[in-house]
Amino acid sequence: MRSIKRASRRLPASLRGAPTSAPGSGARFLSTTAPTPSTATTNGSTNTSVTPISSVLIANRGEIALRVARTAASMGIRTTTLYTDIDAASQHAKCTPYAISLGAPSAYLDGPRIVELAKKHGIQALHPGYGFLSENPAFAKACEEAGIVFVGPPAKAMTDMGDKARSKEIMNASGVPCVPGYHGSEQSVEQLKARAAEIKYPVLLKSVKGGGGKGMRIVRTADEFEAQLKSARAEARASFGEGGEVMLVEKYIVRPRHVEVQVFADRHGNCVALGERDCSIQRRHQKILEESPAPLLDDVTRKDLWDKARKAALAVDYVGAGTVEFILDKDTNEFYFMEMNTRLQVEHPVSEMVTGTDLVEWQFRVAAGEKLPLTQDEIEARILERGAAIEARIYAENPEKGFFPDSGTLVHLSKPQTNEDVRIDAGFVEGDTVSEAYDGMIAKLIVRGKDRETAIRKLELALREYEVVGLSTNIEFLKRLCNSQAFIEGDVETGFIDNWKQELFGAKPTSNDVFAQAALGLLGTQTQNAPAAHGQTLGFGEAATQNSRKFAFRVQDDASTEEGKIVEVEVTQLNNKLFNVSVRKEGDDKPQVFENIVSESTSTTAPTSSAKKTKLTTYFPLARVNTTLVQDPADNEKLTVFQLGHKTQLRLVSPGWFDKALGLKEVAASVVAPMPCKILRNEVEEGQSVEKGAPLVVIESMKMETVIRSPQSGVIKKLAHKEGDICKAGTVLVLFEETDESS
Repeated sequence: MRSIKRASRRLPASLRGAPTSAPGSGARFLSTTAPTPSTATTNGSTNTSVTPISSVLIANRGEIALRVARTAASMGIRTTTLYTDIDAASQHAKCTPYAISLGAPSAYLDGPRIVELAKKHGIQALHPGYGFLSENPAFAKACEEAGIVFVGPPAKAMTDMGDKARSKEIMNASGVPCVPGYHGSEQSVEQLKARAAEIKYPVLLKSVKGGGGKGMRIVRTADEFEAQLKSARAEARASFGEGGEVMLVEKYIVRPRHVEVQVFADRHGNCVALGERDCSIQRRHQKILEESPAPLLDDVTRKDLWDKARKAALAVDYVGAGTVEFILDKDTNEFYFMEMNTRLQVEHPVSEMVTGTDLVEWQFRVAAGEKLPLTQDEIEARILERGAAIEARIYAENPEKGFFPDSGTLVHLSKPQTNEDVRIDAGFVEGDTVSEAYDGMIAKLIVRGKDRETAIRKLELALREYEVVGLSTNIEFLKRLCNSQAFIEGDVETGFIDNWKQELFGAKPTSNDVFAQAALGLLGTQTQNAPAAHGQTLGFGEAATQNSRKFAFRVQDDASTEEGKIVEVEVTQLNNKLFNVSVRKEGDDKPQVFENIVSESTSTTAPTSSAKKTKLTTYFPLARVNTTLVQDPADNEKLTVFQLGHKTQLRLVSPGWFDKALGLKEVAASVVAPMPCKILRNEVEEGQSVEKGAPLVVIESMKMETVIRSPQSGVIKKLAHKEGDICKAGTVLVLFEETDESS
């Protein structure tokens, strides 16, 4: 095979008219008129009927539902989506005039009801997306029996490849190498343990119905076999239902790479491989990053993988999009068949980028009875021309806490600009809620470059522009991954994250200009929104220093070496937009002072999430710095700073003098306004007894509500102001009865 690195050669003239744009390009092969059977000449002598698809029900949610809907619309196919109660306001429910409610969160798995809805509404075809019912042969068969075109493989091929033991029998018979192991029906603990001893430890236990890392355990010694088997079976049964507890025992490859081949077959006997993808960067046996072509793979092995994958698909009379997954042993460079996913994969955009195709469009055309749009030679020519592509999955999770999943509202969402080489497939927009009821993938970021090195650089730059507030994400982790030398060199395997844990999770210091910008941003928000009646430029200082404002931040960022520490900042305004800023980190002997810096800011409130956002441009002595500061509407003291491609999370806390004013450090006979404010309401009455921490007064400042709480237990003597009063900083709000002792 010609070298995969020859990316500069031009496409032949015969291919230049073929579509090379991102999904959503115009249709060439499928009529958008009402379904009228026609005939198409195959490679052989028989004619196969072609029935154009005019309507489709998407039996899925989120980004894949939106992605399928885009291509369907471009082909003139009327699209209907489904949604549950949780997804009623989701983007996929809004993307088409035709949307049907399913009710309960689990209803995406209700195959009989979904088929019945398609029949009731006269919908011609059904696209299952990925996950949910996409690899359920009973569902595919039910569609067929109901006269609905299932946009996927035949039920029999799904059954053959969906059972991992059966698929390995078929592959062995077809000459496709499989990992040594036991795939039999005898499932007693004693039998499986004996087979493990024959194979030799370490071994891998996995369910015959497994996928996504569920029901999978590595067993390194005989002593832990029974406990790991019990755990794997329980998880598999919960994930896959009856039959999920049936286990395979296979040799565990110590340094494996996960390499898969995208295949596509039609009803005319044609089958092509659209290149391979390396999916070795994983956590919990689940993919984080996928790329094509696979790095450090020689052309002989690459071509052999393609051929074996096509052979696997043809062995089961496959039709449609599928992925044949292999384990590549880094120590021997031998590869073994692992499984076949009988559906479109999450990472299919990687293959689209390197082949200039729209695989969902191919799915619709093949389901209609058409031939594949390209031959194997044409695909290989495109791969040589189009370079390398990488996909990063943006997840709601906390990598620093073991990739623990998160959920919540997207308070702030800013995405990189897209173009022909930068693509985003997303299911959410700012203001949407990522629910704990479903997978936590927020989006997929896909980039393409003339070679792998260029693609990595483009990915890192795009990730620097990706901003999310409201929940934890893996974006900062992905940036560090892009800068890992081992990753850049292509030294990948499924244990990559554990192998390079110190580099990927090592805490980094936060520069002082981040804290300076946070303070300037808060100051800009205050001065922009402060009522003229205050009569002050700044109002968070003592009377003699009204041109200064003090702030204190606690770093709440697991990736920072200052995590949990207090940083004090003092801003002194010298003139319009001219400031001195002093920053002192906890433990520092003296502060760092930025003198005569020019800063200007603009603050807005997001209409969808009510988040307060401030954009600053500040001219420090050595550089101009652009920063975005976001305040969480549910917690105004929670701040997120985006600066120079990095994210820092802070909490606004009371500086020492503020603590004293409120009596937080020592008992006080009064509570004062910490800043210029408006009294929204008093939460207590004169003469009332209160406990320490009880709410006293609710104030508004900088368009934010703040609850002033009692610094002590005692009796309210006087409420100094009523609702609607405007107060200066330091104004007494509440007086306590004086006592000899206070708790």
